[in-house]
Amino acid sequence: MIFGRKDKNDDTTVAPEPGSVEDLVLRAPKALLHDHLDGGLRPQTIVEIADEVGYDALPAKDAESLGTWFRESADSGSLVRYLETFDHTLAVMQTADGLRRVARECVLDLAADGVVYAESRYAPEQHLTAGLALEDVVEAVNAGFREGEKEAAAAGTPIRVTALLTAMRHAAKSTEIAELAVRYRDHGVAGFDIAGAEAGFPPTRHLDAFEYLRRENAHFTIHAGEAFGLPSIWEAIQWCGADRLGHGVRIVDDILVHDKPFADDPAKALDADPADIYLGLLAAYVRDTRIPLEMCPSSNIQTGAAESIALHPISLLKRLRFRVTVNTDNRLMSGTSMSREMGLLVNEAGWTLDDLRWVTINAMKSAFLPFDERLAIIEDVVKPGYAALEA
Repeated sequence: MIFGRKDKNDDTTVAPEPGSVEDLVLRAPKALLHDHLDGGLRPQTIVEIADEVGYDALPAKDAESLGTWFRESADSGSLVRYLETFDHTLAVMQTADGLRRVARECVLDLAADGVVYAESRYAPEQHLTAGLALEDVVEAVNAGFREGEKEAAAAGTPIRVTALLTAMRHAAKSTEIAELAVRYRDHGVAGFDIAGAEAGFPPTRHLDAFEYLRRENAHFTIHAGEAFGLPSIWEAIQWCGADRLGHGVRIVDDILVHDKPFADDPAKALDADPADIYLGLLAAYVRDTRIPLEMCPSSNIQTGAAESIALHPISLLKRLRFRVTVNTDNRLMSGTSMSREMGLLVNEAGWTLDDLRWVTINAMKSAFLPFDERLAIIEDVVKPGYAALEA
């Protein structure tokens, strides 16, 4: 970890040196659009709730070992082992108290990391095994978010957090979850999402849900272009009408550099003259219409969608002025934070504070908030915050 590292001899957190890159990035205001609630729990919380609810299948009994297990499992290259990590987080998120605690702590952790606006997504259908109704799940999470916001404001780190309700691609509850998102859109729910395996589960399977959302003037994003390629992105946009793309990293497959795909030689592609770069029709459409890409660098490396931070397509897409945003995806599984993701881009891909400011404003422009609220955060929080770093 680059940020919030612990001293080897004790459990105290070592703050970044004032004025260092780490310090500047930690203090920079951040906006987060793609963060899974069930992928960001504190290991200690998992241990404590598991004890409370009688869940005895954890792979480790102490928080430090458990946190290590989550990160190693996510890095293992085994999809089965990676998916198993969520079995354990979901197991402790089946009661109203558990959901409320996890949501509250999510807000506090993000606020401490300098996040000023976040959209946290979760699938209500995955939290029903202990008898909760879908509405109970949403209300418990909302209550936790509000508690976290109040505590963060009192601590001098104000943050606004909204929810995205997710439907699972392999299930059949998408229309029901879409209706739930619309029902709660004036009560802390900002939009809708679908997640899960892309291959074999195209977004058009849920076309009824997307048509309903469009009739209701509701916002939605779609996981597309992460593990599957251009057809998934095309369907998400042209058939389903997605406002944003979750990940979207594979849009680079529709970009030729020196008449060759980006993946043939990423290093050469990143240094290419713009005259040697050709955008296919889909890539050009995504850029021309300013469709936001919710990119998650560390997660993309774990899932094989990118080779490294230095060679991640996000740097080429930034250079080409796609509307890219930087996100965490699953903070626990990736052992990450917004500061870490941004710090990696600075240290390994040569990004600057101007680049971080630009993607943060991109994220706020793309947030599922009313225009005036987005503008207020940009003008009153993000721009002054970066100006103070440069003073």
